[in-house]
Amino acid sequence: MTVRQLSLPELADACVRLGVPGVGLWREPVQSYGVEATAKLVRDAGLTVTTLCRGGFLTAAGPGERAAALADNRRAIDEAAALGTDTLVLVSGGLPPGSKDLRAARERIADALAELGPYAEEHGVRLAIEPLHPMFASDRCVVSTLAQALDLAERFPAHQVGVTVDTYHLWWDDRAPEQIARAGAAGRIHTFQLADWTTPLPEGALNGRGQIGDGSVDMREWKGYVEAAGYTGPIEVELFNEGLWARDGREVLAETAQRFVAHVIR
Repeated sequence: MTVRQLSLPELADACVRLGVPGVGLWREPVQSYGVEATAKLVRDAGLTVTTLCRGGFLTAAGPGERAAALADNRRAIDEAAALGTDTLVLVSGGLPPGSKDLRAARERIADALAELGPYAEEHGVRLAIEPLHPMFASDRCVVSTLAQALDLAERFPAHQVGVTVDTYHLWWDDRAPEQIARAGAAGRIHTFQLADWTTPLPEGALNGRGQIGDGSVDMREWKGYVEAAGYTGPIEVELFNEGLWARDGREVLAETAQRFVAHVIR
């Protein structure tokens, strides 16, 4: 999504040229290109699919809507397995229309995970609950903190359900480091994502993720938290940013790789 202006073949080629070993994919471009075709493209390029994004949106109250959400998440699990990734990232969903009950919405997520977790395990896929910044609680994700995500995940085996640690959504929370340690001790950090926090946020806020190094987040510090918790998996950069999308995608990808080295590795 960081360089959504690139086609999947262009993305694969650019990653290979830059020495980027893996890519986190989003379902929409994968479905447009074809799941099996995408799997072959990535495999032939020598890349790995680190995660698939996204499943979730599991808070609907009506039986028809819930059934549709569960069916879509099963399809997402199937797609993740076909792509060769073991991790499906979940954005849990916001409040249903007319509701103000956050607790009930979270319980519906738990009910859905009870059905989806075993299905994911059968397909060799883990579910990674991603807490989103509280500004998204009403319409996108009622899970706002890593503690809330772990409270849900810990009802299920770690090989079925874990969490996503995303700097953009968690950098403000002074309890996040201890929750990262909690997640790591149980083997529940299923993916680690980076984006910077820059202000002012754009209208709508969704596409406000800043390029690494442009904002308020100490990326090396966060890398230290997850490493201290035992995480050794891939580190993804996930940027939704209209300014970056308006530029040449290969240039943006090269810049992102350079920023990663400068602000995360060094």
